[in-house]
Amino acid sequence: MKELVCIVCPKGCRLTVDEEKDFAVTGNACPRGAEYGLNEIKNPTRVLTSTVKVEGGLYRRCPVKSSAPIPKGKLIEVMALLNRVSLTAPVSLGQVVLSHPAGCNADIIATKEM
Repeated sequence: MKELVCIVCPKGCRLTVDEEKDFAVTGNACPRGAEYGLNEIKNPTRVLTSTVKVEGGLYRRCPVKSSAPIPKGKLIEVMALLNRVSLTAPVSLGQVVLSHPAGCNADIIATKEM
């Protein structure tokens, strides 16, 4: 059994996921908590936020994030790819910085005009 704290809403339900009983989730106050608990055990994902280099802009780094959650096991690989990215100003809000890094179904996008 795994114990988790649900982060879907501010309630912070204490979830228990029983892997021996077909991943049964208990302790959730809503269906979203059950879905979160199941996904967190079977396929944990995270939205990645970081920065990349920018040349010719007012600032030296541009904030970026993934357009969708990325599998937790691929975060280090995606961060290594981002470390090699260097943009040239101007950079548009929402501009794709890296498309489908490490085979993920997400793009890395700029979150600020530069």
